[in-house]
Amino acid sequence: MTLTEKILARGAKKKEVRPGDNIWVETDVLMTHDICGPGAVNVFYEKFGSHAKVWDPEKLVIIPDHFVFTQDKKSQENIAFVRRFAKEQKIKYFYDTGENFRGTLETLGETYTGVCHIALAQKGHNRPGEILFGTDSHTCTSGAFGSFATGIGDADAALILGTGKLWVKVPPTMKFAVHGKLPPYLMAKDLILKIIGTIGIGGATYRAMEFTGEVVESLSVEEKMTLCNMVIEAGGKNGVIPPTENILSYVRERTSKPFEVVKSDPDAKYYSLHEFDAEKIEPSIAKPNSPDNYDVARNLKDVSLNRAYIGSCTGGKITDFKAAAKILKGKQVKIETFVVPATKEIYDDLYREKMDNKSLAAIFQEAGVKGPMPPGCQACLGGPEDTIGRATDATVVITTTNRNFVGRMGSKKAQIYLASPYTVAASAITGHITDPREFLA
Repeated sequence: MTLTEKILARGAKKKEVRPGDNIWVETDVLMTHDICGPGAVNVFYEKFGSHAKVWDPEKLVIIPDHFVFTQDKKSQENIAFVRRFAKEQKIKYFYDTGENFRGTLETLGETYTGVCHIALAQKGHNRPGEILFGTDSHTCTSGAFGSFATGIGDADAALILGTGKLWVKVPPTMKFAVHGKLPPYLMAKDLILKIIGTIGIGGATYRAMEFTGEVVESLSVEEKMTLCNMVIEAGGKNGVIPPTENILSYVRERTSKPFEVVKSDPDAKYYSLHEFDAEKIEPSIAKPNSPDNYDVARNLKDVSLNRAYIGSCTGGKITDFKAAAKILKGKQVKIETFVVPATKEIYDDLYREKMDNKSLAAIFQEAGVKGPMPPGCQACLGGPEDTIGRATDATVVITTTNRNFVGRMGSKKAQIYLASPYTVAASAITGHITDPREFLA
């Protein structure tokens, strides 16, 4: 069996499962947030009764993160709704903004974490061999830890809230092997954009995407998260990477809960095999309005920009900011540039982590960057009118986020180009799409 099949077999308490099998699986972790949480809760009470109790208050994780730093009343009502639910159900892992929160960093409570997909890892909720469902399509990020992690809808989440189980169809597994040595000007974002550009946004529909090869094995924990984060942009059911020692060390530092490492059998059958030579990949770009509208940065130097955005679950980790700072150090940005850390921990790290005796925050500020901004999803999902970095009709932005659909960052007329932190930082300096090799030579 493949890694994904083995995890699902464990969750179904079966010795073996095969692609196409329909099975009931036990949920190890269910995550929801301020956007989808209210809908899932309402369906739960509707179907299980107004006084129903969740199946396990220690396996549910609630993380406000999407529309948080805003004065929008409906957004704040959503947070208040999940707060009431967490109290009623005695949910252990509710990362609240605080009852005195008023949409600003200054009023933020101590328990707030930030973007759910990164917070899950930082708080020890990502563990190898487990099944994690989340009411967000980018829940697949957690597959970087050798788990089965996928996004679900409100009705499915309501079923889990009441029973702890979900009916799942076992997906076939596509194997993606990246060989060679990763060039110093590439990041995981370049790799996943290349993969999506090759197979298309429907190329992995309802299939597992398993990443292997010496390049993948050598990636940092955060870079592995970037790789799995965007499998949904290829239609993938889940992304998964066999756990290596850096993953195991990361997990053990953050949780004392036991877990089981699972790996694919040597004779496992795959739906398909796709191999890539990392040294032949160039700094990658996804042009408007689809993640598979692939090109390379050097071909797009005539594209003028008026905004750069470094943030989100895909590109707002400390690894991403170190890469951006490497290019921005001692330079000045030519266009409006936002630095938006994914979590509060990363926000603090921007002031703690140093490069040439300067904090990353200082490097960004001296370069003329706006930030560090409050940690959260912010403009990646558009959001209310006062959302930080929200795109206008005139916006032409290069961003480390994961989607460039029409209207994704705000205005439907905005043009969104996806790229790695290296490429975004280089382009912020020049004001047009720029190959980062010009600054990393």
